Amino acid sequence: MADDPTKLPVTKSTEPNNVAERKSLGSLRRDIDRLFEDFHPFDWRLPSRILGFELPRISRDEWQVLPAMDLVEKEDAYEITAELPGLDEKNVEITLSNHTLTLKGEKHEEKEEKQKGHYLSERRYGAFQRNFRLPDGVDTDNIDAAFAKGVLTVRLPKTAEAKKAEKTIAIKAA
Repeated sequence: MADDPTKLPVTKSTEPNNVAERKSLGSLRRDIDRLFEDFHPFDWRLPSRILGFELPRISRDEWQVLPAMDLVEKEDAYEITAELPGLDEKNVEITLSNHTLTLKGEKHEEKEEKQKGHYLSERRYGAFQRNFRLPDGVDTDNIDAAFAKGVLTVRLPKTAEAKKAEKTIAIKAA
């Protein structure tokens, strides 16, 4: 029976030489590639609502060029900080319209070097815009902003009613 020409010998290999193993590894690789392609970090860090602010969904292309921003709720105000290296306050615009706060910025940078034997010319341009739908309870008449060392801080004070809105609920034993 060992010499039967219709039977093939079974061999075990630890290397992905055979077709089945190569197909399964290729499938695994495609699955991992798809996982990374579908990875959207802002879907985890910034849901559609955070601290009462409505935030738009951001595509993968957009989050690669947007500046890092933090949104923090403090006892008497909300605070938005944005890292804007290379920008000055004159390159940043903040507007409020229909209860939506908009942060815009634009960077134009040109560098030119002429030395013996070489010439270097670089240009960098970029712009961003972020919109934040403000929650109820923000005192829109007293919003202020400061810019220092490449960091923009926008302070959104809470109204007196919003500060009092929190109350402690007593827990009864069952």
